[in-house]
Amino acid sequence: MEWLSEMGSLVGDNLKHSMSSKPKKSACLGILSFDTAKTMSRLVSLYKSLSDDEISLFRKYVMKSEGIAYLNSKDEAFLLSLACAERLEDLDRAATAVTRLGPKCSDFGLNRFDLVYTDLKLGTIDMGKLEYGSKEMQKRIDKMERLVSATSGLYTALESLTEMEISERKLKQWKKNTVAMQGQKLNINHFDQKIANQRKQVRCFRETSLWSKTFDKSVGLMARIVCVVYARICFIFGPYIPVLPSVSLRNVRSSQVLRVQPEFCLIEPIKEQVCSRSGPIPSTGKPSLVRFYSQKSILFLSEDDGHGEKGAGKNNRVFHAAGPSTVGGSGLALLYANVILLAEQYLDSAVVIGNDARQSLYDMLPENLKASVRTKLKKKVRVMEDDESLAAGWREALTEMMGWLAPMAHDTLKWQKERNFERKKFDLKPSVLLLQTLHFADKEKTEAAIAEVLVGLSCIYLYENRPSAESGW
Repeated sequence: MEWLSEMGSLVGDNLKHSMSSKPKKSACLGILSFDTAKTMSRLVSLYKSLSDDEISLFRKYVMKSEGIAYLNSKDEAFLLSLACAERLEDLDRAATAVTRLGPKCSDFGLNRFDLVYTDLKLGTIDMGKLEYGSKEMQKRIDKMERLVSATSGLYTALESLTEMEISERKLKQWKKNTVAMQGQKLNINHFDQKIANQRKQVRCFRETSLWSKTFDKSVGLMARIVCVVYARICFIFGPYIPVLPSVSLRNVRSSQVLRVQPEFCLIEPIKEQVCSRSGPIPSTGKPSLVRFYSQKSILFLSEDDGHGEKGAGKNNRVFHAAGPSTVGGSGLALLYANVILLAEQYLDSAVVIGNDARQSLYDMLPENLKASVRTKLKKKVRVMEDDESLAAGWREALTEMMGWLAPMAHDTLKWQKERNFERKKFDLKPSVLLLQTLHFADKEKTEAAIAEVLVGLSCIYLYENRPSAESGW
């Protein structure tokens, strides 16, 4: 790892002494290939999330979406700090995983990758050589994608083989106790051929996946991408979050700078302003600068650099930054997301919503929201007219409302699914950001919107089923 040796020369005597020692033979990942694939897929996802196209989409559509603007915040500085902090947290988790694999490498530069990453974050290493988007980096990303895909295939093949081997043992036991007929022998032979093919497939996947790759090769690939992703984060967010290390532009293509800089100027640095709350923030009329990665910030509450053993327990600061006035801070994000999605399903359904279904939806609500729905519904029922056109009006209004509310509910469930530690699927696409979910949504506004949706659904039900409808919620 020549590039790491050059960077590592700045990180201290311990690393330099280790790198001068006699190298040892590097072992293969083996069973650790699956955890390594998860880390590798996270790095590929992060790399892709920082592309020109993804950042442009974030600026033009995500930050300016109606749901985020109404429920979360219109303050670009606040949203920008959340996005940057979450990407850094994801990168810190990946760097921690790479560091844990380091001691098993024969390359001593990889043994103490944590020292290199720490110096990178302190700004003592020139990041100008860590060029994002180069042909070399794209080749590395393509290679990592192939390795992750093969490892995913190995995991699936091993699961199938395990099930087949259980059946094989049962079959052998059955053969001992039973005299097989001619037709049964044919079935047994077919099964034997099937399990032989499955074992052959497993061997093939082991050869092409991370299972047979050395620690040096795998960790070296990931370590380079960790550094490149961190440099990219600093390049994109650095001008507006000045506590991030600056990136030297002498090795960056001039065409990239001209293309990126105007496009990614999300806010203008005017003066320092500490972000002291989450949720909807009133516009000040002037752009502001969020103080980031400091002891004052709500996102980074200590001097710890956010990786390693100490940082591993504190790598959810963005998640815990949601205050009590937010949906996530109240622990209601998943519940409200499920309520919204169920309401969306009922709204789009061509089938009449029964009393049981409506009651089940109502029972999901906390008491304060139940009371709000009852109060609003009583007011609506008193002024209702026997006019079927009102049902169409309600349906149109709710469809428009769901246009910005439902995507946030979908993203809430998607965010949770992507971060489920039990999952064995290795996603390579850019992940959903927490700011796209209901987590930072203003609780009062969200509950008012949900109540309006449920009242609207009830009114539609009453208008369209007046002869059989007894009452609303």
